[in-house]
Amino acid sequence: MFNPSQEDVRRFFCAVRAKTREGSPLDALEALAGQWMQEHPEYDPDLVDADAAVARQYDGQDGQTNPFLHLSMHLSISEQCSIDQPRGIRQAVELLAARRDSLHDAHHEAMECLGQMLWESQRSGKPPDGNAYIACVQRRATRD
Repeated sequence: MFNPSQEDVRRFFCAVRAKTREGSPLDALEALAGQWMQEHPEYDPDLVDADAAVARQYDGQDGQTNPFLHLSMHLSISEQCSIDQPRGIRQAVELLAARRDSLHDAHHEAMECLGQMLWESQRSGKPPDGNAYIACVQRRATRD
């Protein structure tokens, strides 16, 4: 199982930024990460210097989102949809994207559901509840 450290994740995104700027070839995961990074140009300054990125603390005190967590969640939801795991997530995200007329906006709403599921799992000490996660995304797809 792939279990990167915080440093690994930050260096990955910084390397993708550098490779994209240089026009270097990207593997499939890097290309997907690059697509989500293009959707978030506001994160570009955070991705310039890998050593600074590794050292920085994102505690929310300054009101800034952790770009590495945010981009990682985009990748996670993309992967979940590609393999439909948990089962039903692909359809739920597709419905939400159609309702919002934006895959990007749908991902942001799904992130809230994903974060809620993970928080509840950590709080309760129980495994993540994929059914509750999907139900949350589906509810968002059916409301305005």
